[in-house]
Amino acid sequence: MRMSTWGFILSLCMVASTPSVARAAGEGGTGVAPAHHALQRFVQTVVDASPRVKAARAALEARRSDRDAASRPLYNPQINADYERTHETRFRVGIGYTIDWGGKGRARGALAESERRVAEAAVTLVRRGVAIDLLNGLAAHRTGVERDSLAARRQALMHDFAELARRRFETGDVSQVELDLARLASVEARIERATAAASLAGAKQAVRVFTPDQPASQWPSLPSSLPDTPDDADVQSLIGALPEVLAARRRVDAAGALVELRRRERRPDPTLSVGGGSEAGERLTIAEFSMPLPLLNRFGDEVDAAAAEHRAARQALEDVARRARARLISATERYRLARTAWEDWRKTGHASLERRQEQLRRLWKAGDIGTTDYLVHAGQTLDLRESALVLRETLWGAWLEWLSASGQVDAWIGFAADR
Repeated sequence: MRMSTWGFILSLCMVASTPSVARAAGEGGTGVAPAHHALQRFVQTVVDASPRVKAARAALEARRSDRDAASRPLYNPQINADYERTHETRFRVGIGYTIDWGGKGRARGALAESERRVAEAAVTLVRRGVAIDLLNGLAAHRTGVERDSLAARRQALMHDFAELARRRFETGDVSQVELDLARLASVEARIERATAAASLAGAKQAVRVFTPDQPASQWPSLPSSLPDTPDDADVQSLIGALPEVLAARRRVDAAGALVELRRRERRPDPTLSVGGGSEAGERLTIAEFSMPLPLLNRFGDEVDAAAAEHRAARQALEDVARRARARLISATERYRLARTAWEDWRKTGHASLERRQEQLRRLWKAGDIGTTDYLVHAGQTLDLRESALVLRETLWGAWLEWLSASGQVDAWIGFAADR
């Protein structure tokens, strides 16, 4: 869709004048105000029922079980028994226990706890992703509904115009060429209506993925205004609290715990056994000691491999943090620029598009403008309304991107920290 510079400016003015954008542009704040309760309840319910979130929570439960298992003693006692009967009878009974000399059990517990914390951050990350996908779907659905309504209005307008052109052609007021132009405009409007309806169906599908059994009429409406981003936000703190950064940091901790475990596994564990028995009628007291000798394999390669994985995890954390910082800065700039543009153009005022449409219609009926000029100007007016919808959809995309990049989804939707 081609638009002139002044057409784009007029579209900005029109959007800024609507109640939703005017209220949004006039609001400020130093924090993220929560969404309205209906939207919060809807998103929380859908996210909790999401298979992706349930799978992540099941994985977290598995890691908790692994942690509990790792907290158990590494070795169990052993019972030894030996019986032999020839010309003499001999038997022995004893109990042995391998001592965790190198502290492998503690290292295993630390590794399991680190992996549990990784899974915990993964739950938050998956939950955020589902919530953002759902909100994007709701925003696209809202835009699709209004775009379909606009297309229906365009279709009705062009249909009425074609009928009026036909009547004026019968009275000789317009030519055959002008009548054909009016009919073609009506056909084009029907095509655009079908396209808008197809886009709306696609937008509904994006939400039905999360709510397959709930009709669209029960989906909540999005807020009519959006808050501003905090001016005093600590970027470094926001980045450090992001679930993807937390997950990467905890993978570093887990990799470090694995290195420690591999080092401790190099230390052999002795086995002590005590017992008693009888041989040739004589009582026996038995004490045994055994220790593996790391002569053929000192298990150094396992330590080197774990250390390399630890270095890789640290570099991955650095990469994730850099990407998160760049994403947050870009998302903040994008959202603030959009709000600033709307505020600036709102102050300039705008012409009423409804009045313009009626004026065009009267001018055409009076013969002051031709059919071609009328169609061009009427199409521009409707295109400006379409541009307004696109701009508002862009605004919502920028807002949701900032929520995701800043880690404020939970605060806006009202998720509890321990969910």
